[in-house]
Amino acid sequence: MNHYLPLSHIPIGRKARVINLELEGFSRRRILDMGLVPGTEVEVLRRSPLGDPTAYLIRGTVIGLRKDEASHIIVQKQ
Repeated sequence: MNHYLPLSHIPIGRKARVINLELEGFSRRRILDMGLVPGTEVEVLRRSPLGDPTAYLIRGTVIGLRKDEASHIIVQKQ
């Protein structure tokens, strides 16, 4: 059974694989341009002291995403 959830729900230190992007327009294009395409592995590195944004390791690059953006990226825990 597959358990899909938003990237924003993955705990620090865990990895997940991108399944789908629930974004449209410019936001979707920007996320795709960062390399967050279906099948990509993402590792949650750390959260800022106030909890937003969160640093993710994506294809060897650290990228910060706000919770609002990460909540529209559907992943499967690894």
